[in-house]
Amino acid sequence: MLMSGLSSAEGLRKKGTWRYARQMKDITSANFGLLIAYVLPGFVLLGGIEPYSETVQAWVGQSSAEAASVGGFLYVTVASVGLGQLVSTLRWLTIDSLHHRTGIGKPSWNFRRLKDKVEAFDHLIQIHYRYYQWHANSLISVTLAAFLRWTVNGFRWKEFALVVTVNCLLYAGSRDTLDKYYRRVEELLGR
Repeated sequence: MLMSGLSSAEGLRKKGTWRYARQMKDITSANFGLLIAYVLPGFVLLGGIEPYSETVQAWVGQSSAEAASVGGFLYVTVASVGLGQLVSTLRWLTIDSLHHRTGIGKPSWNFRRLKDKVEAFDHLIQIHYRYYQWHANSLISVTLAAFLRWTVNGFRWKEFALVVTVNCLLYAGSRDTLDKYYRRVEELLGR
């Protein structure tokens, strides 16, 4: 219980839990990159799989008039992470290789200089590489989800045009963020 007359923030400071509350905030902000890099692209692909699976339909609350359950939310989240990892592997096989063959050179960084620069390196991952992963993983997810939906619902030219437009934007974003990541890490670590 908080002492009377103290605000909740003051009570947290006096009890020594203020530091813990601040750490929880930091964990949330650090996990944002993982959310956009894996969970969101995985969720997009899960949407493409949904017409094929009554189980997935139940998870997202599409099979009945009821809203999705807490268990369904958990299953959707875990499935999205797993699918996001698979999408990321497919991205590594395709998009990374395409970028390296079309002008964005593979890095050859000097990791001996990393020892004193780990925090800065991690920051560059969070502000550049995670966004690259989001752009490129989403490109793969949107393409696969659209293909899966078209095999069930039939091909539609308007949807195709939208998918091509979104994928062009995602591809351009992926090139830009990967190039910035490589250049800035090279400035930090050298070759």
